[in-house]
Amino acid sequence: MNYAKIYKNLEILESLPQNLINRDFFLTWEKTESELKALVLAAELLKHLHASKIPFRIFDHGLGISIFKDNSTRTRFSFISAINALGLGHAEMEETKSQLSHGETIRETANMISFLAEVIGIRDDMYLGEGDRYQREIAAAVETGFQEGTLHQRPQVINLQSDLDHPTQTLADLGKLKDYFGGFNNLRGKKIAVTWAYSPSYGKPLSVPQGLINLMCRLGMNVSLAYPEGYDLLPELTENAQKLSRQSGGNFSITNSMADAFHDADIVYPKSWAPFSIMQQRVDLLKNNDLKGLKDLEKTCLASNAKHTDWECNRKMMDLTRDKQALYQHCLPADISGISCSHGEVSAEIFEQYRRHTYHQASFKPFIIAAMIFLAKIKNPVHKFNEILSDNLIQ
Repeated sequence: MNYAKIYKNLEILESLPQNLINRDFFLTWEKTESELKALVLAAELLKHLHASKIPFRIFDHGLGISIFKDNSTRTRFSFISAINALGLGHAEMEETKSQLSHGETIRETANMISFLAEVIGIRDDMYLGEGDRYQREIAAAVETGFQEGTLHQRPQVINLQSDLDHPTQTLADLGKLKDYFGGFNNLRGKKIAVTWAYSPSYGKPLSVPQGLINLMCRLGMNVSLAYPEGYDLLPELTENAQKLSRQSGGNFSITNSMADAFHDADIVYPKSWAPFSIMQQRVDLLKNNDLKGLKDLEKTCLASNAKHTDWECNRKMMDLTRDKQALYQHCLPADISGISCSHGEVSAEIFEQYRRHTYHQASFKPFIIAAMIFLAKIKNPVHKFNEILSDNLIQ
């Protein structure tokens, strides 16, 4: 174990002002920059402890509850791994198997599942205007239950992806970038290209690119957002990214050219998403249970995507980056041309070149989730880390 690095991280963590105790986590832009850095540092420390086979349990009992309204591999197992490492059991609340289908209110359900719960992780990312609202409704319900004495403790609510943001993913991305470039300060002035990329599938959420631009703009980075005309993100979130960039002394720009975004980039993040206007139409059709309308909308969206098959991360594009060797990032799973689909977001050659980096990037997520819980439950995290290390050295 690299104790010098661990104690240096503890020293930095102690210097960062934060107010995360007993707080939910919905959007990165609701937290201070020092709180976000504290989360990444705590995740790094937990990662070091795990690599050295040092347990970091902080609970003797209790549940971590997950609610997934969309399919998931990395986030689902990262959440389960994180709460297990912290000492919690896991239960998944499946709405189709609950009494919600019989008219039970969300307020009632939230309280009924929370009697021994310490944390509730929620992924609700597919429909604009729904995911973030639902997560806050759950949080308000358990807060009321706690204030009224129904619940002995108030479980923390964590956003495992909403329609607005995917904080556990983007903070894992930041953890990888900090590790790769050697520190937060070394990210200032670095150019990251957050670009749309072609996919033969329909309806991918906007939350990853929205989360990326609003997080990386906090760090003084040069953020270039690229997409074909018509593939806009939520206007209020691109405006927020612009504001955050001005505050940090960075730069935020939007282009309709993938090549322009890749030019001299230090990091590239090509990822498909559905157009903002399409996602708006989709919500209305779903509410009206218009199956024919949904099918027609899917055909329209796929036809639109098919006009932009040249938006692929390949050798030609990577040669435009700084020294032809920018770091490729992806939240996974990537649509890999010739492997997972005939034509997709990234060529097989480029993905294989950076495959280990993308896996390493993903490895930060369980520790980011564990850090969100750790810092929300432990009033003096540095003291607790030192206690864990001291107990290990004594043994």
